[in-house]
This record gives sequence, structure tokens and C-alpha cells, in this order.
Amino acid sequence: MNAFFQYFLNGIITGGILSLPAIGFSLLYKILRFPNFAFGTYLTCGAYTALAVNLVLGGSIVWGFAASLVVTAGVAITVDQLVFRNLRQRRPLTLAIVSIGAVFILENVIRFIWGGGLQYYRIPVYRDMYVLGIHMGREQSIILLASCIFMLLVEGLLKKTRLGKAMRALADNPLLAEIKGIDRERMVVLISGVGGALAGASGVFLGIDTVIDPLMGFNVILSIFAAAILGGIGSARGAMGGAMVIGLAEELSLLLIPSTYKSAVGLGIIILILILRPGGFMKR
Repeated sequence: MNAFFQYFLNGIITGGILSLPAIGFSLLYKILRFPNFAFGTYLTCGAYTALAVNLVLGGSIVWGFAASLVVTAGVAITVDQLVFRNLRQRRPLTLAIVSIGAVFILENVIRFIWGGGLQYYRIPVYRDMYVLGIHMGREQSIILLASCIFMLLVEGLLKKTRLGKAMRALADNPLLAEIKGIDRERMVVLISGVGGALAGASGVFLGIDTVIDPLMGFNVILSIFAAAILGGIGSARGAMGGAMVIGLAEELSLLLIPSTYKSAVGLGIIILILILRPGGFMKR
């Protein structure tokens, strides 16, 4: 029984990490209508930006985290403007293939600079907290708290600000939003930046919780897709809920299957959703 609750807690933490890039991916997909595989690599860029500040410059992980938000937002906007802007009218399959090319380029740049080995942040080590036989590291509690704060901030941005309302309007009905005077290209740049920053934050959290390597983002991209699809494409709140479900499903699956097959759970959920309810189980 303790093992179940331990995996359940791990699933909530994993869901919090996945929810941030899932929100950005979901909103951007709703506008541009293609799966941007580069979102996984934005996560990797964020992790390595924080590593550079922490390991090379000797700064704290807090400064590394702040730098990852700015740098990864810049990377996402740069990729969008240099790679995708001139291809907006192309078929979604073409854009998806181009995004895979962007993944290879970014990953190999990271590999060229840092190599292909595992990396770790230089952060203090604390004793785990134990409650009823369930242990949680201090870093995990901070990750969970920070993820919740970011989700609330994004929810507030989308619900309470004019910018957020414009983003939601464009995601819900791009043609009508443009007729009403919303600048589509400006919104795409802003959503790319916000999505990149969220992915960068998720990369730092994932690097703290596990390890850092050039394929860390690629390894979770299917889980990000599954969270967005489960929650209903274009719904930020749905992406959050979907990420929690995916995180719990992947971690609890370890009670039945080896850890090497954990990533297949996300793919299986994607297949089930597309067969049973393509609009997403959480879509209103």
C-alpha cells in the first residue's frame, strides 16, 4: 500500500512538470494547427541554461531558473520567426517535419557544447521528509509548489488580462479573432514566448528531479502531447488536468510494468483518446 501512495505522489509531481509545456503546446497547436515537436527541445534548452548559470557561472539554481525562462522564451520565438513564419500556409505535415528538423539542430548544438553525458545541478542535498512511510525530497516539494504557482499565473493571465483573452479568442476561433482586429502574428510570437518559458521552467524542474541529458526533452514529448490531447487541444485548464492524469498513469504503471516501458503509457493513452474521443475527455 505504501508503494501505491509513493507512486501516486511521484505521479502528481510528474504531472506538475508536464503541465507547463503542455499548456504552451496546446494553445500554439490550436492556432497553428500542427504538432510542434520542438517543444520537447525547449525543455532541454531550459535545463542546460540553468546548468550553465549554476555550474559554469557559479550562480544559484534560482538564478539559473530565471535565466532559463528568458533564454528559452527567446529560443522559442527565434525558432518560430526563422523557421515557421514563412511556412504558415504550408500543410501541417510539412510544418511537423520541419519542427523535427529544428529538434535535431537544437539537440546537436547542445550535444556539441555539453557532450552527451549525464549532468547534474550543483545544489545542496537535504534529507528526505518521511510521512507515514512515504518520502518526499525537499526539491520535489518545491517543484510541486512552483508548478502550482505557474499554473495559477497562467490561468490568471488567460482569464483576467486582455492579452490572455486575445490569446484564447485566437485559439478558439482564429478567423473571427482576426476579423475583430487581433493581430495573429503578434499573438503567435507572444504565445511562443510564453510556451517556451513554461517549457524551460519544466526542463529545470525535470533536471532537478532526475538528470540532465540532451534527450531529456525528446523522452517526454509523447507525454506532453498526450496531456494536451487528453485535456482537449486549446484548453489550458484541460492541459493541466491532462498532465496530472498522464503523470499518475505513468508512475502508477510502474506497479505492473518495468520502468523501461513507462514512456509507452503516454503513447497508449494517445491512441485510446484518438479512437474513443478525439476532442479530448476533458473538453467542454
